[in-house]
Amino acid sequence: MPETWDYTLYIPNDLRAVTVCRRTLRPILTLHGLIGLVDTAELLAAELVSNAVRHTKGPAALRVRRSPEGMVWIGAWDTDPEPPPPPQSLGRATELEEGRGLALVTACADYWGWRPSARFGERGKYVWCELAVA
Repeated sequence: MPETWDYTLYIPNDLRAVTVCRRTLRPILTLHGLIGLVDTAELLAAELVSNAVRHTKGPAALRVRRSPEGMVWIGAWDTDPEPPPPPQSLGRATELEEGRGLALVTACADYWGWRPSARFGERGKYVWCELAVA
């Protein structure tokens, strides 16, 4: 059974938090021997966290964990309980000025989804993705 762990970084509603999350994720994965996932994981975390702080007004959180099945789960929590819009196809998304985030997530992650969740005493949602560890 692979090692399991779980980290959560609570962030303010501030676009600078995207950089903080990316720079926090790299050492987590590196120290757990998952350097091969760093670039993809940083891209996915940046897209998820960016959506969380751009499209809501409250606090947000980045959660990263390694499941007992060996997957790396990356999720961004925000204060909007509404589901995210369906992702565009990657080909169509490259033509858009915004709205490419979930297209990149669907193209790069093994799985993705969303679920309602509450934090900080507020309703919201997690938008998450999973990466298989080779």
